Amino acid sequence: MAEINTSKKSNKLTLYIIIALFAGILLGFVLNTNYVADENKNIVQFEAAAKSIQTQIKAVTDTNTDAYKQLIEKKTAISKEKTVAIDARDKKLEPFSLLADIFIRLIKMIVAPLVFTTLVVGVARLGDMKSVGRIGGKTLLWFFSASFVSLMLGMMLVNFFKPGETMHLPLPDIGLDTGIKKTALTLKEFLYHVFPSSVIESMAKNEILQIVVFSLFFGVATAGIGEKGEIVIKAMDAIAHVILKVTGYVMNFAPLAVFGAMTAIIAKQGLGILTIYSIFIGEFYFGLLVLWLVLILAGSLFLKKRIITLIQRIKEPILLAFSTSSSEAAFPKTMLELERFGCKNKIVSFVLPLGYSFNLDGSMMYMTFASLFIAQSYGIHLDFATQMSMLMVLMLTSKGIAGVPRASLVVIAGTLATFNIPEAGLALLLGIDPLLDMGRSATNVVGNSIATAVVSKWEGDLEV
Repeated sequence: MAEINTSKKSNKLTLYIIIALFAGILLGFVLNTNYVADENKNIVQFEAAAKSIQTQIKAVTDTNTDAYKQLIEKKTAISKEKTVAIDARDKKLEPFSLLADIFIRLIKMIVAPLVFTTLVVGVARLGDMKSVGRIGGKTLLWFFSASFVSLMLGMMLVNFFKPGETMHLPLPDIGLDTGIKKTALTLKEFLYHVFPSSVIESMAKNEILQIVVFSLFFGVATAGIGEKGEIVIKAMDAIAHVILKVTGYVMNFAPLAVFGAMTAIIAKQGLGILTIYSIFIGEFYFGLLVLWLVLILAGSLFLKKRIITLIQRIKEPILLAFSTSSSEAAFPKTMLELERFGCKNKIVSFVLPLGYSFNLDGSMMYMTFASLFIAQSYGIHLDFATQMSMLMVLMLTSKGIAGVPRASLVVIAGTLATFNIPEAGLALLLGIDPLLDMGRSATNVVGNSIATAVVSKWEGDLEV
C-alpha cells in the first residue's frame, strides 16, 4: 500500500512539473513581448551597434589616431549601456529566477552530504578492497565506454550535418572576452582537481569528484576496522535516510522551480531564439535522441525488457533535470527511483555518485558537437587525426565536471584554446545554451540510471 501511495504522489508531482513547464513557457512569452520588451529591444540594438563599431575598428590601420580612440570609447560606452539594460531586465525577472535559484541551492545543500554518506555505506558494505575493485572496474568500464560513444557520436553528427558551415564568420579579435573561464589542461591541475586538500572545502564547493575520492578511502577504512566499523555504517545509513527525507520535502518545491526557470529563460530569449538557431537545436536534439536509443539498446542487452520499466521509473528525475538544466537537481530522486526499480542500495550508493563525475553522457556529446560547430563557423578545417585528439582531450578534461548549468562551456573553452580555435566562438552558443543544457542534463540522468542498473545486473544484485 505504501508503494502505491508513493507511486500516486510521484505521478502527481510529475504532472505538476509538466504543467509548470508549459505555464512557464506561456508566461515567459507574454513577459517577453510586453513586460521586458523594451529592455530586450535595447539589448539587441546595443549588440548590433557594438558589432558595427567592431567592424570599423578592424578597418583602422593606425591605432594612434583620434578616430581609433573615439571608436574604442564608443564601444566601451555601448558595452556599459548594454550591461545596464541586461541588469534592468534581470531585475524585473528576478522573482522568477529566484524560484529556480533557491531550489537549486536547496538541492546543492543536500548533494554533498548525500554523496558522502551513501558512498561510504555502499563501499563499506561491499566488504573489502577486492569487491570495491571488482565493482569499480565494471563501473568505470561502462562509464568510459559510454563517454567514448557519446563523444564519437557528437563528432560524427556534427561532421554529417555541418551546422557551422552556414555561418561564414570572420576570425574574431584575439582579445574578445566571452566571460567564461577556461579550465586548466595541465596534468598537475587535473590531479589537484581529483584529490582534495580539504574534504570540508570540497563539500563547501560541491566538488563531487573530490568527495568521491575521500568517501572511497573512508568507506574502505570503515570496512577494514571490523565490528567497530558497523557503528559508523549504521550512523551513516541513518544520516543518509534523514537526508533522503529532507529531499522529499525539497522536491515538493520542484514545480515552482520549473515554472520560474522556464519563465525567466523564455522572457529573456523569447521564442525567436528557437527560430534563429532552430536547425542547430534540432540537429543537437536529434543527436541526443540517437544517444538515448544507443544507451537504451546497450542497457537492454543486460536488462532485457526491464529497460522500459527503468525509463518509466526515472521520468520524474528526467523532467526535473530537463526543466532546471541541472543533473545535480535530479540526483536524490534518481537514487530513490533506482532503489525502487530493484537496484541494491550498496550498488546505487557506489555507482551513481561516481557517474556524476565520470559519466555525463549528454554533456560529452555536446562537447564535441559544440567544439567542431565553432570550428566550422570560422571555416577552420580539422582533419580526422586532430578531431580524435580533441576527443581524447575532452575525455580526460571532462571528468569531474559539475552537473550544473554552463559547466560544459567551461571545459569547451579550455579545449578550443588548445586547438587554436577562437574562444570567442562560444558567444555563438551563449544565447541558446540554456535550451541545449536542458536536453543534455536530462540525458545525463538517463545515462547514469542505465549504468547503475547494468552494474547491478552484472553483480547479480538486481531484484525483480
